[in-house]
Amino acid sequence: MDKDSKSEDESVGLSENPSEEVPPCIAPGMADGETLEMLWQLRAQRRQSSPELPETVTRLTAPDGSILYLVGTAHFSDNSKNDVATTIRAVQPDVVVVELCQYRVSMLRMDENTLLKEAKDINLEKVQQAIKQNGLMSGLMQILLLKVSAHITEQLGMAPGGEFREAFKEAGQVPFCKFHLGDRPIPVTFKRAIAALSLWQKARLAWGLCFLSDPISKEDVEKCKQKDLLEQTMSEMIGEFPALHQTIVAERDIYLTHTLRQATRCVESPSNGQKVPAVVVGVVGMGHVPGIERNWERELNIQEIMTVAPPSQFSWMLRTVVKGVLMGMLGYACYRAGGGLGRTLLSLPAVQSLMETLRLQRPDPTGPL
Repeated sequence: MDKDSKSEDESVGLSENPSEEVPPCIAPGMADGETLEMLWQLRAQRRQSSPELPETVTRLTAPDGSILYLVGTAHFSDNSKNDVATTIRAVQPDVVVVELCQYRVSMLRMDENTLLKEAKDINLEKVQQAIKQNGLMSGLMQILLLKVSAHITEQLGMAPGGEFREAFKEAGQVPFCKFHLGDRPIPVTFKRAIAALSLWQKARLAWGLCFLSDPISKEDVEKCKQKDLLEQTMSEMIGEFPALHQTIVAERDIYLTHTLRQATRCVESPSNGQKVPAVVVGVVGMGHVPGIERNWERELNIQEIMTVAPPSQFSWMLRTVVKGVLMGMLGYACYRAGGGLGRTLLSLPAVQSLMETLRLQRPDPTGPL
């Protein structure tokens, strides 16, 4: 297996400098087949035969000769955005794969200002919605991720996921290039991570949610290239915990490797349908690169990292006690407030949403953790 950071692209290009090329003019009435062939040749001309790539790029080769250029990034970094753009323009890929899932795809469609506002605006409604959709502890995990992003956004004035939006934009400029989401669904990651924590660690995690205020510099963000942001934040809150690294990083390394290998397969030439080796660009956090390299040639079992174990009887009892305490506190507040004021309190949208959330937390062994 070839794993060079700066390596030759085995595709033969007709030009070393794409900026000097003049795009061909598509004449009116040109047949579809001729247009496709012209675009195919245009991409071949733009694809550099010996690209000078950033040192954050690792080159992996598939058994059929297809090539993966894996770009390791920091999720809050202008340098990472530049690395992604440079790589895609140089290799003109058939596929671009990013470390996102369908639950986080919205960040591709938002501009920087909207994302800055969304990341900073964590209100009661967002908390209630997260708990209702993912369960109590998994919902808190989602709020943790939002809070970490909001904290860094506020410190740096930079919205998360800039490298993914850059990849999406650049992929749209490459003829025939497809754009794939490569990460495991985040609710699965949340639930498996929470299931790996002890009761004490869950308590420390909840406490840490309320006191995340340390200043962060751009240098700190660049250091995060060596470790997953969520894992690093949780480790600081609850201490080093091997099972946490396993669920948040190692399992996602396996899933990302699987999706990247699925993408790194031969593609068909539009002119004659002949299979030719593909060129793929993967955009992932730097902390996932070593794991993807290790797993690249291994047999992978995806099913075992997609299941969520049912909650234990103790977990169900604890959840029931918490529900009872919350409902008791609400009832006592209504009693002390008096009938009219109590009814007014119960009619508030936030209170009704909370009661609905508690009602939905039934003792279902297959429900959310």
